[in-house]
Amino acid sequence: MVSKCANPGCMADFRYLHQGKLFHVEVDTEVATPSFATHIKKPVRKTEFFWLCEECCTKVTLNVQKGTGVTVKPLARALGASS
Repeated sequence: MVSKCANPGCMADFRYLHQGKLFHVEVDTEVATPSFATHIKKPVRKTEFFWLCEECCTKVTLNVQKGTGVTVKPLARALGASS
């Protein structure tokens, strides 16, 4: 459940879909499945939602990397504007 902005430095609460930007991310996880011989880990896709508030979505976006997960990274246009 989305409750606040995905930017760790922001405390904005999620209230409305039309404010900010909602991200739909499919994350691969491994789940142990019972087997007669051993537990086999089977990859499973899980859907997660992340939200950036109106202010943050003009400065940052989400970056999804295997092993690291979801992180926030600056937008290229925001980097160019601050120079």
